[in-house]
Amino acid sequence: MYRALASRAKSLCDNKSSTFLASFTSSRLKHSLPFATVDAEEISGSHPGEVQSFVQGKWIGSSNYNTLLDPLNGEPFIKVSEVEESGVQPFVESLSQCPKHGLHNPFKSPERYLLYGDISTKAAHMLALPKVSDFFTRLIQRVAPKSYQQAEGEVFVTRKFLENFCGDQVRFLARSFAVPGNHLGQQSHGYRWPYGPVTIVTPFNFPLEIPLLQLMGALYMGNKPLLKVDSKVSIVMEQMMRLLHYCGLPLEDVDFINSDGKTMNKILLEANPRMTLFTGSSRVAEKLALDLKGRIRLEDAGFDWKVLGPDVQEVDYVAWVCDQDAYACSGQKCSAQSMLFMHENWGKTPLVSKLKDLAGRRKLEDLTIGPVLTFTTEAMLEHMENLLQIPNSKLLFGGKPLKNHSIPSIYGALEPTAVYVPIEEILKDNKTYELVTKEIFGPFQIVTEYKKDQLPLVLDALEKMHAHLTAAVVSNDPIFIQAMIGNSVNGTTYAGLRGRTTGAPQNHWFGPAGDPRGAGIGTPEAIKLVWSCHREIIYDYGPIPHGWELPAST
Repeated sequence: MYRALASRAKSLCDNKSSTFLASFTSSRLKHSLPFATVDAEEISGSHPGEVQSFVQGKWIGSSNYNTLLDPLNGEPFIKVSEVEESGVQPFVESLSQCPKHGLHNPFKSPERYLLYGDISTKAAHMLALPKVSDFFTRLIQRVAPKSYQQAEGEVFVTRKFLENFCGDQVRFLARSFAVPGNHLGQQSHGYRWPYGPVTIVTPFNFPLEIPLLQLMGALYMGNKPLLKVDSKVSIVMEQMMRLLHYCGLPLEDVDFINSDGKTMNKILLEANPRMTLFTGSSRVAEKLALDLKGRIRLEDAGFDWKVLGPDVQEVDYVAWVCDQDAYACSGQKCSAQSMLFMHENWGKTPLVSKLKDLAGRRKLEDLTIGPVLTFTTEAMLEHMENLLQIPNSKLLFGGKPLKNHSIPSIYGALEPTAVYVPIEEILKDNKTYELVTKEIFGPFQIVTEYKKDQLPLVLDALEKMHAHLTAAVVSNDPIFIQAMIGNSVNGTTYAGLRGRTTGAPQNHWFGPAGDPRGAGIGTPEAIKLVWSCHREIIYDYGPIPHGWELPAST
């Protein structure tokens, strides 16, 4: 097997890459990972993992430790060395050392486009190795408990993204265009230009995929990023940083910080980055937009909807997708199905009972249901009780705390839950609408039903929503699909019988619409939009027209 791997590597990489893979293969034989400083299986109270920051080419510690509790048993199991406000200066200085024109651009150090193609190749090969893939899958499970399949899917998408940007694909991101001028010697060229010093702030729910895809996009375009990942899960990206260094990432190209929000905000204000990518809550997003004077791209919270059209078919399949969309990762996806609009024809099928049965299969033992890291059990139950005060609303299933567990009380532990609210009540007044559309980042969804003449009510409900990330129109009726898409705005919308709200791979745009600050992730279009700006160079060499004379002033 190792001989076959080496042979394949030789055909894909230069001698340096082959040496790199050969050294890693040797390390595999010793049952160790040359980049890793932790063992995902052994992290515990007696063997705590430690997380450091990285700045100006060095890993640094701190006397200020944030001790994290194991989400499954409450045991202190990871010590995060967090930078305090008094220690931000090295990070501010590091960003300030990067010029506005970036570390590379089409006219400066173009060989770095090739360098990042090589780094992507090596990192993708690493993640393709079962031992490395399993390491990151298990590490994700330790800090953001989700099923092995869900965590492994995150590693897989990350690897496929890196494969997409091997070889020449990075420099193709900087492809320019030219337009003929008005006279001989004149020609205008459009270029994609980096911002220079940038910052990336990402949440807990996808500890590897979101930060890695945005980080590499920033680097591909020539920027110098400072990366901050939610401390609850930053150990995953810390280990990925070490892997990238092992794959040839220049040590000075990226800084990595662990801190609280207040300290990071201080860095943003003092370092004045040219662009910031923020993925997280809408409340923080709006604050940062003001603090940074609009120099920001956002992929904020999403109260995501799914509409089932009038044509009923494949009830078992549709029920399964609805269950996955609402409750996989315990509902902790920014694309999770928050609200399900059922046409009355679906109300006559066993769809809801099938949803209840599917939700009942989920169990803590295999992490198909698990801890909720941003809402307590009490907060989710209180929200449910408030919803049940709405006339004619009812609990469809769930609504009870998980039993027989050791999840600490700072986290939530709730059965997959669905509450029915009549569509007329949802739109009765603004107070009720705001209550119904409050995002609960957990295993919780609203279900409603509409009659064939109530489609305008559905569209009114969608129009009033504030966040427009993902959506699904589950129908094969082209007229219905046309009406739904033409009267909605969500940036990533799935249409058709197999429509879903979650599971975005690396091969299509994922991001909100309807907001000029909206960020995308994963595709060439997303990378160019978020991590570069347009620069126009107009060449005008002449010649000067024969017989030219000085004209009168104008």
